[in-house]
Amino acid sequence: MTYCHRLATRDDLQAIVDIDNSAIPSRSATCDLEPVTVDSRIAWFEAADPGSRPTWVGHEPGRPHTVTGYLSFEPFLNGRRGYDVTADLALYLHPDHRGRGQRAHLLREAISHAPKLGLRTLATTIFASNERSIRLFRSHGFEEWGRLPAVADLDGLGQDVVFVGRSVN
Repeated sequence: MTYCHRLATRDDLQAIVDIDNSAIPSRSATCDLEPVTVDSRIAWFEAADPGSRPTWVGHEPGRPHTVTGYLSFEPFLNGRRGYDVTADLALYLHPDHRGRGQRAHLLREAISHAPKLGLRTLATTIFASNERSIRLFRSHGFEEWGRLPAVADLDGLGQDVVFVGRSVN
């Protein structure tokens, strides 16, 4: 399937929250343990700057208001200005659109667009058990930069986190 993307709007926030919440039960892609709400995500959404830290939503061609996933360019680490050349990517899909090429589309577009945002480096953290996501990022030039043992606790089970990144220059 072919996918498209566009800049997220406030009207997309409910769909983004629904996508976030769909990832919680599997305990494989997020450290959120309880469902999030639109109200709890407003400040995050409003902090996104289209010129430097945009949030995109994926959609099918001809259906721009049907959100199939999202990618956000997040501030890196603690958001101090010295880190402005690096973005922490967040990439999540609606369950009905997993395994159809949407993640690869959004990741390719993020890599291509990053220099226009003043970025030199993209990074993200992935649960070590999420081999599918690790393969996706590796297939797009990301390398493992570190492994953090048992830094996440999901229902009493320690989860290792793999830190991956790549240059976009």
